[in-house]
Amino acid sequence: RAYSLVDSSQVSTFLISILLIVYGSFRSLNMDFENQDKEKDNSNASGSFNGNSTNNSIQTIDSTQALFLPIGASVSLLVMFFFFDSVQVVFTICTAVLATIAFAFLLLPMCQYLTRPCSPQNKISFGCCGRFTAAELLSFSLSVMLVLIWVLTGHWLLMDALAMGLCVAMIAFVRLPSLKVSCLLLSGLLIYDVFWVFFSAYIFNSNVMVKVATQPADNPLDVLSRKLHLGPNVGRDVPRLSLPGKLVFPSSTGSHFSMLGIGDIVMPGLLLCFVLRYDNYKKQANSDSCGAPGPGNISGRMQKVSYFHCTLIGYFVGLLTATVASRIHRAAQPALLYLVPFTLLPLLTMAYLKGDLRRMWSEPFHSKSSSSRFLEV
Repeated sequence: RAYSLVDSSQVSTFLISILLIVYGSFRSLNMDFENQDKEKDNSNASGSFNGNSTNNSIQTIDSTQALFLPIGASVSLLVMFFFFDSVQVVFTICTAVLATIAFAFLLLPMCQYLTRPCSPQNKISFGCCGRFTAAELLSFSLSVMLVLIWVLTGHWLLMDALAMGLCVAMIAFVRLPSLKVSCLLLSGLLIYDVFWVFFSAYIFNSNVMVKVATQPADNPLDVLSRKLHLGPNVGRDVPRLSLPGKLVFPSSTGSHFSMLGIGDIVMPGLLLCFVLRYDNYKKQANSDSCGAPGPGNISGRMQKVSYFHCTLIGYFVGLLTATVASRIHRAAQPALLYLVPFTLLPLLTMAYLKGDLRRMWSEPFHSKSSSSRFLEV
């Protein structure tokens, strides 16, 4: 009976979401290593070291932003619910631009591997547009091609590819600095998710979250052909677009699609990225202190269990629970209602048992000037 509650589309959702979180977290950690080595090179060249220097492209969420993010998301949801017909073209174009950049970031390691034997890593100047390597140009060209094909066909697989790029880019470039901010953000988003899925129908006579997530948008090519009066056969056969704010996978029978919003991947993914960085930070701190043992009341086996693996298992169990609940109740479920407790509670318990809770709660990461080896992703 338990097996019948999960079909092939949901198994695909499980695997893809976990792979995206793991890949995005390691890309984020790799970026930290690169920044540390660049800071070390700069300090060797200038004779001084600034431990507070950071990559300007990385956005760190503070407590105030964590508290107001669910409010901003609610306002955006209402705008899309009430004024979707007015803003759908602008929203589709903005989403396509962001998805192009994000998918190029996703393809960049593969393009670097392909161009390494036959092309130097020197950057090519494009005037005011900046300087780019051959791998960056190749990844961006492939990304633009994929977005154009998606606009022309509207295929769900291409939409999933763009959503994957958005997930990885957001996990890699957005950081949670402490466990306190993580708890504030995820708790607020849990309330946001539960309200808009379970209670919005009582106020707006419609499930706002489900309607916004599943409503297709007009194709920009169709809108452009109508505005320019290009004729009835020009641009009119393009499909409406389901926007890449979610992952969808068809069932084996093709009767329905399994859907998971990218917020249900990115937000727990930010927590997993935080604990992965903390595991690495603690490992470096222990190596600097010549392998000092942990608290005496914790066994050595418990000390070897990483926070990342514990939280990742909690994410999988929470996602499985959300899927079973949706099949039992035959209705959309707020995935964060299950994902947040299954990720935060084991993490808080393990941090308390290991004696790391106070340090993880409020202490930010320290920049380390020591060189670090890159992780191969």
